[in-house]
Amino acid sequence: MKADADRGERGRDETPEERADRRWQELVQEIRVVQTGVQILFGFLLTVAFTPHFQQLSPTDRTIYTVTVVLGSLATGALIGPVALHRVVAGRRLKPHAVVWASRLTMIGIVLLLATLVAALFLILRVSTDDTAVPWIVAGVLTWYLLCWYGLPLWVRIRHTDGSAPPPRDGGEDEARGGRPG
Repeated sequence: MKADADRGERGRDETPEERADRRWQELVQEIRVVQTGVQILFGFLLTVAFTPHFQQLSPTDRTIYTVTVVLGSLATGALIGPVALHRVVAGRRLKPHAVVWASRLTMIGIVLLLATLVAALFLILRVSTDDTAVPWIVAGVLTWYLLCWYGLPLWVRIRHTDGSAPPPRDGGEDEARGGRPG
């Protein structure tokens, strides 16, 4: 029984420290994807205020812009936060705790990125299209983001958490790398 308890999550033979190292590496890879996107978006948003067209925006659009920039800044902070957290606690045998807190910061950053993207889309569409269609378009895109970022992952998590479902045999990770499935 003790050997089974020491195997770690999902039947891996790893110590708590090895698990923390693996989870940290996975988290860092995930952060790289969202960090790049939020930094590009935030950089773009910062330049908008210095364009001639910005001066012609209505007060409402300027408010939407300000909220969008603040959201982008908050998302950037949350997604860079895990790096600072790791630097501050490195070498203190706190990696399992750092992974938990970095994961929380990353989820907060993803939620803030979602809000930033929706606000930016809302602003851009208000400025460039018919106002009556904008809420419907933004609602559709928001629904898509929610399905891709939360709906599908939660559905997969719920469906496969009990361990009874076999791993995918068509296009799974092993096949994508050229290996044998399952």
